[in-house]
Amino acid sequence: MTNFEPHQAEDPPREEAVPKASGGLPVSDPPLSTSQAPDPEVSLAAGARPNVPEDSTATPAENEVTAPAENTLAAPSHTIFHSTESKPPSRPGPRVVAVANQKGGVGKTTTTVNLGAAAAELGHRVLVVDLDPQGNASTGLGINPRSLESSMYDVLLHDVPIDEAIEAASVRNLFLAPANLDLAGAEIELVPAFSRELRLKNALAAVADDYDLVLIDCPPSLGLLTVNAFAAATEVMVPVQCEYYALEGLGQLLRNVDLVQRNLNADLRLSAIVLVMYDARTNLSSQVAQEVREHFGSTVCRVVIPRTVRLSEAPSFGQPITVFDPTSRGSLAYRDLAKEFAGEPT
Repeated sequence: MTNFEPHQAEDPPREEAVPKASGGLPVSDPPLSTSQAPDPEVSLAAGARPNVPEDSTATPAENEVTAPAENTLAAPSHTIFHSTESKPPSRPGPRVVAVANQKGGVGKTTTTVNLGAAAAELGHRVLVVDLDPQGNASTGLGINPRSLESSMYDVLLHDVPIDEAIEAASVRNLFLAPANLDLAGAEIELVPAFSRELRLKNALAAVADDYDLVLIDCPPSLGLLTVNAFAAATEVMVPVQCEYYALEGLGQLLRNVDLVQRNLNADLRLSAIVLVMYDARTNLSSQVAQEVREHFGSTVCRVVIPRTVRLSEAPSFGQPITVFDPTSRGSLAYRDLAKEFAGEPT
């Protein structure tokens, strides 16, 4: 919560040190534009650390309320799925996690679906939000995108309440806000929209009290859909494939997280990096895992997701791995990841 300083009537009025707009309000920072994000990529294999901008030291405009900046690389405090902030309501809000990586094929959807199913098995009410126009999270949970009456496209563009789009999955306590190819046009249609970066946040606010954990499956890009996910989330989880190509562009992703943190969502932080597609038979996987842990420390989850055929087969049956093959290595790994992420013993 933002702390407001008490008003002191005896202090003499101060001169305005900040230029004001015609309406008398302090001039604020310009709105976020994803095109402003720097392009340089980071290669952890070469020993370079991600170029995450330092916290701004500029003095905020007078009377402008600013939240304290947080370190985007701070280690997560995984206690329970509920937020630990003290709030007036009796029931705290959920953890809202954006699962993001602008590189495709690194396990974002697989992690979102299976982590959500494993968390639901632990007794938590979980909502998976499919924000990828490909709709893979929807099909992976047995929902046919072609038969949807309402989808995330309608929620974001037509102001349809999100609870009208939510479908129940086959796993108890697991729910899905599905997507289809209509969402592909949202990137363009959102450009002239009012409060375009906050559409998802406003939609989720109506159902926040119904869930303990919200997982947002982001598209493989850093466009407006991903910015919506970052603006609505409190945490970012980044699946990293245990190959060197998967490390490229990670610095740009972290810079975008920092931009959103400073302009739209001061509560956003990088809470977890998950190593996926780990092949213990190769030295490459071990080297990449070691490099990531050296650079990001305790932000990297202890549990590593192995590369298995069963994980690749499960989506074709419309089931998470915990249902498709409950005793497989992939199923056990995601169950352990859910426990670690919730702060429970594994």
